[in-house]
Amino acid sequence: MKLDGAHVRYATEGGVARITLARPGVLNALDTRLAEELAEATALAEKDPEAWVVVVSGEGRAFSSGMDRTALSGGGIGEAFFRQWIRALNGLEDMPKLVVAAIHGYCIGGGLQLALACDFRLCASDAVLGLGATRHGLIPDGAVLRLARIVGLGRAKELALLNEHVSPDRAAAMGLVNWVVPPAELDAALARVLEKCLEAAPTAAAHTKRLLPASFHGDPRAMIEDVVAAQMACLRSWEMREANRAWDEKREARYHPPPARP
Repeated sequence: MKLDGAHVRYATEGGVARITLARPGVLNALDTRLAEELAEATALAEKDPEAWVVVVSGEGRAFSSGMDRTALSGGGIGEAFFRQWIRALNGLEDMPKLVVAAIHGYCIGGGLQLALACDFRLCASDAVLGLGATRHGLIPDGAVLRLARIVGLGRAKELALLNEHVSPDRAAAMGLVNWVVPPAELDAALARVLEKCLEAAPTAAAHTKRLLPASFHGDPRAMIEDVVAAQMACLRSWEMREANRAWDEKREARYHPPPARP
C-alpha cells in the first residue's frame, strides 16, 4: 500500500510501513492537513496486511517542530485539527503492530507528543526534545494523557509546565526515549530495532502491547480472564506452531514473512 499526501507519505516494504511527515520547509510543523493525512496513514498502517511494524519519521532536518504557529495565529487551527490529531495518535498507540519513532533534529511540542504515542523512540544525539504547549496557551493534548505513565508524574509536570528543552541523553535517563545514537548511525540502529520487532510473534506482541497500558487502569486480578484468553489465542496461533517447530529443530523462530495461506 502507498499514500502520497501533501504533508504525509506512506509506503510499505519488507514488512515495514513507513509514515513520513513531509513538510520539510517548515520543519514538519503540524497543521490541519497534516493531522488529517497522519490519521489516514495510521489507519492504513493498521489494516495493511504487508505491514508488520511501523516507523514514524520526519523528512529533512527535523522530526517535527510542533504546531504550525503561523496557522495557529491565523485561526487555521480548531477542533478539526485536534480531532484528527488525537485520532492519529490513538491509532498509533492502539494498533496491534509495533510502532517506532525515528527522531532527529527538532522533536518539540506536537512532535514529542507524536513520538510518545509510539511504542519505541529511537533518538539521534542531535535531537532537541521538549513540549511548549502551555507557553503558547494550549495543553499538550497528545502528551498529557501519556507522559506521566512513561516518565513519572514529577518529571511529566516539569516537561509539560516548565517547557524546557531536554537533551537526548537526559531524555534517555528519564525513560522519555529508549535509545540515543549518533546521527550518522540512526538508520543502522533503526534497522536493528526493526529486526528485533520482526522477531516477536505478532499475535503475542499485539496482546502484550494491549495489556501493558490496560494494567494501569485495572486490578491485575480483574484482568486474569483477559490475560488467559490472550494466552489461549497465542497457543492457537500459527506463530506458536512455528515457535514449537523452531524449538524442535534447534533454530530461531521466523515469523516474517508469514507462511502462505492454503
